[in-house]
Amino acid sequence: MATQTPVHTVQAAAAAAEVPNERVRRRRRPTFGDARGQALTPMGWVGQIVRWVLLLMFAALFMYPLVWLIAASLKPRGQVFDNKLIPDTIVPENYAVAFEEMPLANWIGNSIFIAVLAAVLVAISSSLVAFGFAYYRFPGRGVLFGVVLATMMLPGAVTLVPQYLIWNQLGFVGTHVPLWGANLFGSAFYIFLQRQFFLGLPRELFEAAKLDGVSAWGQFWRIAMPLSVPSFVIILLFEFQASWNNLQAALIYLNTGSQEGYTVPLGIASAMTKYSPTAGGQGDYQYVMVAAVLVTIPMLILFAFGQRSFITGIATTGRKG
Repeated sequence: MATQTPVHTVQAAAAAAEVPNERVRRRRRPTFGDARGQALTPMGWVGQIVRWVLLLMFAALFMYPLVWLIAASLKPRGQVFDNKLIPDTIVPENYAVAFEEMPLANWIGNSIFIAVLAAVLVAISSSLVAFGFAYYRFPGRGVLFGVVLATMMLPGAVTLVPQYLIWNQLGFVGTHVPLWGANLFGSAFYIFLQRQFFLGLPRELFEAAKLDGVSAWGQFWRIAMPLSVPSFVIILLFEFQASWNNLQAALIYLNTGSQEGYTVPLGIASAMTKYSPTAGGQGDYQYVMVAAVLVTIPMLILFAFGQRSFITGIATTGRKG
């Protein structure tokens, strides 16, 4: 009989072990279990049921305002505030009439332009400053970074008048520039957020790039930025939402212009006044509800597509500092 080679011996042993291993896998495959794959005990089943009931309750609690808003936008004038989630009379024509009653398309276009520009500008400028604080040593770095963080302690009302005087002196009151211009200089919170993320990146990458002759801008744009996409997405989402919902700035800088130049928050506020019976309106708040539904959609889409990067960025930011 021929002697088996070591290779044949290993193959024969693996084939012999395959059948028992397969039987073990079949026996241990549970139909339902916990996170570790173990079968649930009766108390485990109770815990799962309680967990699902709580999740459904909180989901319904958070979904109720949106469902109510959609239902109100489909009701006639006299039934907007009857608190019924299923309207007695559905009026889909409200969505077409709303664009005739209000310059809604202009408001949405203005808000998208301002929000995108503000988010991109503050994300890039804050990332540049954060990269400098994270990877460069210079005298007074700690003090300067502390001063930047200290600006977060200032209430917005303190800087409101000086900012208005500056923009008025520059001749930008009544334009969209004040709503995004300040973002050219970054944000203290976003600088802190990006710096913490940059500190979690391997420093050896930047040292090797420096030895290869890569410039400081190249290190930032070709190494730091591609690796910091999750935190960059967080800044974009946060600032887009803040700019999209910013009524105060629009009320201060745009209230002197025409309604076509309004943003969505200012437009909806003016529509509430327009349709108010105390101001001579007929109480056609269903059109305001239509506008509110339409302006909610962009934020839902953004968070739906960016939730993975959002969760990753939150989980990894601040792990080193």
